[in-house]
Amino acid sequence: MNELIQELVKTYGPSGVEDQIRAVIRDLVAPLADEVQVDAMGSLIVHKAGNGHGERIALMAHMDEIGVMVTYIDEKGFLRFTSIGGVNPLTCIGNRVAFANGVVGVIGIEQKRNDPRDVPTLKELFIDVGATGREDCPVGVGDAGVFSRPFVSQGTRRISKAMDDRIGCAVLIETLRRLEQTPHDLYFVFSVQEEVGLRGARTSAFGINPDLAIAVDVTGTGDTPESYPMAVELGQGPAVKVQDRGMIASPIVRDRLIQSAQKAGVPYQLEVLERGTTDAAAIQLVRAGVPAGCLSIPTRYVHSPSEMVDIRDVENSVTLLLTLLSEA
Repeated sequence: MNELIQELVKTYGPSGVEDQIRAVIRDLVAPLADEVQVDAMGSLIVHKAGNGHGERIALMAHMDEIGVMVTYIDEKGFLRFTSIGGVNPLTCIGNRVAFANGVVGVIGIEQKRNDPRDVPTLKELFIDVGATGREDCPVGVGDAGVFSRPFVSQGTRRISKAMDDRIGCAVLIETLRRLEQTPHDLYFVFSVQEEVGLRGARTSAFGINPDLAIAVDVTGTGDTPESYPMAVELGQGPAVKVQDRGMIASPIVRDRLIQSAQKAGVPYQLEVLERGTTDAAAIQLVRAGVPAGCLSIPTRYVHSPSEMVDIRDVENSVTLLLTLLSEA
């Protein structure tokens, strides 16, 4: 799956500007689908019909990534910016961002701050694209950028920007590739604008009206030094969500995920996430309600330019989903 993951994470696609990543995913899934469509919000919906004896199931991974947006350009050509999604200033300084037109900038910090010992705010940062003035700046107000970092494969670990949630997209694509037959009417959804409010998931789920839904997303871990206590570690299997800040997972979906993991013989973990949520939180509230849950990929350094996953957890996620989707 290395080539697939690398292609997805390197592609530009901040929230609200998902055209490039949507085109890449569409080319990958179109030969595998019975129908492909893009809804009004921009989410990509891939339909694979079953034999008519199963359920209508939606599987969702968001294809947008966190980023920055230019708010002002000063007379010397330096850019001020705001965040798209959850961007931590501590992970920004000295990092690079790339814009849709290929321009790359470096994030710097003001030298004269009130107290250099304080944690910086985004208002104290700027982007340097090498311009000499406002007139020759190659980007403009409203342009969006994403972190620019290479994909690294090191042992069983994979490191890159945008693992959140291109790794979930990779799991869904690979599941679709390997799925030979299913009794279920399946909708693989690559949603937009998750990082800014779970927006694409809400409208897509309303249109599909599934019997149940499973989001595939990342989750934090508790296995780094002095981290918050959390019973999730890299390499110990995908995590079945029990609860996060935005939802309590449907026991129906949670138990089916656990049973599928046990039947497939893959390790799994239980996830209680105290901060953050996923598309599943929006899905469960559409129409009269949808039983929804989440299969989470353990990820270190979420919402940073260097997110880390373990390929064994990714492969085991695919195996788990194949087991679940192959059975009535």
